[in-house]
Amino acid sequence: MEGKKKKTIEIVNRRASYEYQFLELLEAGIVLQGTEIKSIRSGHANLSDAYCAFTKEGELYVRSLYIREYDYGTYANHEPRRPRKLLLKRSELRKLERKVKERGFTIIPVRLFLSERGFAKLEIALAQGKKSYDKRESIKAKDQKRDLERMRRVK
Repeated sequence: MEGKKKKTIEIVNRRASYEYQFLELLEAGIVLQGTEIKSIRSGHANLSDAYCAFTKEGELYVRSLYIREYDYGTYANHEPRRPRKLLLKRSELRKLERKVKERGFTIIPVRLFLSERGFAKLEIALAQGKKSYDKRESIKAKDQKRDLERMRRVK
């Protein structure tokens, strides 16, 4: 008898790679409460409007991350867009905070996934916004790659 296959949960911010140039990727834990993990496991989260910001105390929070209320939750259900604390090593936090204070850098969530141990993790990127000509270059490269794939399939 075969064991149950685990369904991998991976919620990706596809727009982020178009809008930003990633300089560094980090994996951060995320502090959840109550029914939030159940909603993530059922795939009901959205990263499209989310961004990361530091507090006065030097803690990193992800804001505007949408995790839908759990369908079978009671009065103890969570608020869908509440700020959630990210867990990183102190040295990583200091390094990111220094970079963000520089002009043009921001921290954006790229991917929300479950680790092998079942914990929710958020992949964040230190990023710099692309100019419009950079975006055109991205589109051109993507189109060329797609055309090459089509040519290979036809042969």
